[in-house]
Amino acid sequence: MPSPRPPSHPHWWTDVHRSPLANLRLGICLSFIAGATNAGGFLAVGQYTSHMTGLLSAVADHLVLGQFALVAASLAAIAAFVGGAMTTALMVNWGQRRQLRSAFARPLALETALLLVFGLFGAAINLHAELFAPLTVLLLCYIMGLQNAVITKVSNAEIRTTHVTGLVTDIGIELGKLIYFNRSPAPVKVQANRRKLRIHLSLVAAFFAGGVLGALGFKLWGYVTTVPLAVLLGLLVSGPLLYDLRNGRLAPPATPG
Repeated sequence: MPSPRPPSHPHWWTDVHRSPLANLRLGICLSFIAGATNAGGFLAVGQYTSHMTGLLSAVADHLVLGQFALVAASLAAIAAFVGGAMTTALMVNWGQRRQLRSAFARPLALETALLLVFGLFGAAINLHAELFAPLTVLLLCYIMGLQNAVITKVSNAEIRTTHVTGLVTDIGIELGKLIYFNRSPAPVKVQANRRKLRIHLSLVAAFFAGGVLGALGFKLWGYVTTVPLAVLLGLLVSGPLLYDLRNGRLAPPATPG
């Protein structure tokens, strides 16, 4: 079924009808949001929430040092990230089996709501830091897992938005190929995948730009910085969600009596 709007419009970038360009545009937007949320979250609760490598290393360190409360906290954060990814898988597969155009948009709609919850936690963190700061860390880890799984499924694992280590590694590999001097004659010529290099450079740049603006926003305006991020996400998911809503397909089908 053809899209009722040109797929180049941002509010259709989460549609199930995909293209490589739409994947890249969505990936750049989500990388920006992830960078802003990660940096802002650090200023809010003093912890980066997309860095699962660091969290797993922290589990090992705290375990050896006998700091079991910190071990439990790090494991809970990892579990929240995994839970976010699981939620995306459940929502996307549910939507795809029912041929919904909003199958990919639904997890991001949930992320939109959770970002607003994160903003509402701001005042509570200052008043009850011992209770709400750990909950905020779990919420942010859940959001990161949710979002990273969306773009992974959308792009068939070609694009990730929170896994910067892998992106930078791939950039290094392609740059190494790019400057490789091919002696002639050679059985196989070493060539860089310039398209892959451009994609990964764009994603890293978007994550960095989001981190700078997110940190600046939280420094100057606090938790209200999450509102523009939620608005951007809301725009990205609006097309498919409204399409399914107008066609009476947003809710699960009624069970025959």
